[in-house]
Amino acid sequence: MSTIKEQRMNTYLALGVLAGVIAVVCVIGILTFHKETEYLQGQAEVTEYRVSSKVPGRILEFKVQEGQKVHKGDTLAILEAPEVEAKKAQAEAVEQQALALSAKAQAGAREPQKEGAYEMWQKAKVGVEIAEKSFSRISNLYKDGVVTAQKYDEVKAQRDAAIATEKAARSQYRLALDGAQEEDKEMAAAKVLQAQGAVAEVNSYIHETFLTAYADGEVTEIFPHLGELVGTGAPIMNIAQMDDQWASFNVREDCLKDFYIGSEFDAYVPAIDRTVRMKVSYMKDIGDFAAWKATKETGQYDLKTFEVRATPLSAVGDLRPGMSVIVKKEHRR
Repeated sequence: MSTIKEQRMNTYLALGVLAGVIAVVCVIGILTFHKETEYLQGQAEVTEYRVSSKVPGRILEFKVQEGQKVHKGDTLAILEAPEVEAKKAQAEAVEQQALALSAKAQAGAREPQKEGAYEMWQKAKVGVEIAEKSFSRISNLYKDGVVTAQKYDEVKAQRDAAIATEKAARSQYRLALDGAQEEDKEMAAAKVLQAQGAVAEVNSYIHETFLTAYADGEVTEIFPHLGELVGTGAPIMNIAQMDDQWASFNVREDCLKDFYIGSEFDAYVPAIDRTVRMKVSYMKDIGDFAAWKATKETGQYDLKTFEVRATPLSAVGDLRPGMSVIVKKEHRR
């Protein structure tokens, strides 16, 4: 009897142990196997700007090289543009011409011209005096019937012509004293401004042959080689602003509940073995060209993909553009 009882007790004990093991396994399964870890991979980025010129030219000299840090205002490259130099010479010649014309208009007639106009006026005045005397004599003779009417008319016409000549000479003398008209002076001054504007425009083009940094950064890529020709607006080099960092992720819309503007999360950067706290600053769908995912095999509706950008809460000195940024997410099956 005791043996049978012992066997039953052992059986019950074994069943109890088995039940306990099953319960533990179930609990572990609930806690672990029902959780799935998903990794969202993004890429570190920095703001970049391209350096280009408004004028075409030949690369004469590079002042920097790839990987070099630059500061705002630093000279990056120098272009050779002989056509612009030629245009500058032309513009300066036109400016000198306009200045000379303006000076002439402001100064008026020269002293010899004034003296010449005065002498012509005096000569015309003498001619009027002589014509008046001749006309007076002829008039008396005409009244006495000594000369004909034809002679009287000829002398009278000569007197009138002398008077008109004297008036014209006096007007020329006054013009010589007064100089150019105000309208002529204003027009000459406007020509000067026009020429100076042309010179300033050419100087601005010459300034464009010296390419400078718009902001602090690092030279990431130089496109042309020394001596190559570059066109207007052609990119010459890229400058990365290393202090303006952010990361970009492509997130399906069924995962967007964890990402919204202003939300924060931890991201791991394998390249520098560091966890970075980041904040979502931008969200936008990436268009119909992006890969969609059907939520069911029957394809009742599709999930679009959104671009999510996040910025580090504090600058990460070792973070470089192109580094992978990993976000770990856990959810139940």
